[in-house]
Amino acid sequence: AKHPEIKALMKPDYNLIWVVVLMVLAQLTAFHLVKDLDWKWVVFWSYVFGSCISHSMTLAIHEISHNSAFGNSKAMWNRWFGIFANLPLGLPYSISFKRYHMDHHRYLGGDGIDVDIPTNFEGWFFCTPFRKFMWIVLQPFFYAIRPLCINPKPITRLEIINLLAQLSFDVVIYYLWGVKSIFYMLAGSVLGLGLHPISGHFIAEHYMFLKGHETYSYYGPLNLLTFNVGYHNEHHDFPNIPGKSLPLVKKIAAEYYDNLPQYNSWIKVLYDFVMDDTISPYSRMKRQLKGEVKQD
Repeated sequence: AKHPEIKALMKPDYNLIWVVVLMVLAQLTAFHLVKDLDWKWVVFWSYVFGSCISHSMTLAIHEISHNSAFGNSKAMWNRWFGIFANLPLGLPYSISFKRYHMDHHRYLGGDGIDVDIPTNFEGWFFCTPFRKFMWIVLQPFFYAIRPLCINPKPITRLEIINLLAQLSFDVVIYYLWGVKSIFYMLAGSVLGLGLHPISGHFIAEHYMFLKGHETYSYYGPLNLLTFNVGYHNEHHDFPNIPGKSLPLVKKIAAEYYDNLPQYNSWIKVLYDFVMDDTISPYSRMKRQLKGEVKQD
């Protein structure tokens, strides 16, 4: 109401389409280049380059899940494009992520609904510095398994298509370039979502380092690789504004954001999470939802 000009930012980011296409082409080039390398170099490039592209692509898929590529009027175009963006990750992800991520926005912290909340086992077991370090390393596995434990949903037709498209792509890559390219693809995805500087955003977004503050923004340089996912308070306030425009939201409504707790380093977030005895996977706001719950 105070800043109606923000409504002008609620439109698709067509540049996202070309960025995603270039990222897919970059990974296809990398699949070809690593096929004849020694294994030590395959592992090296999986972490140094492949992991960055893979994690960045998951955040491109996050953008696409909000219909940022083609707009809300072409929702299915976004779903098909998400399946395309998913291909260089090696594992089907896009369609299921969309279904659960919408619940995260509608019912943030909702017990049994928001699968971004760690399970009781995670909170109970990963409570020492070493165990919390291992939890960070294993994050991609917990994010994959957690929905099945907390809020399993019936498989949809689009999820089956996502799976079949991904398996077909993986078979083609193996046929063309062999096992090293497959390893590079899968290792990059696992490493990029685990112990990696960009993975600090998983913890930075909603873990309560300060009691009473549930969502935090990050304004450091890694936003350049992550479609501004660090502007997280802004994103939850306006999930229909593409990441490209979130810095403008902060600039326009500076009085609402400048004084909120914020981060400038995701690496420091990871370090503080491991070393601070008062922080653990339990450090999340959890709510008992009331009334009708509508899930995607």
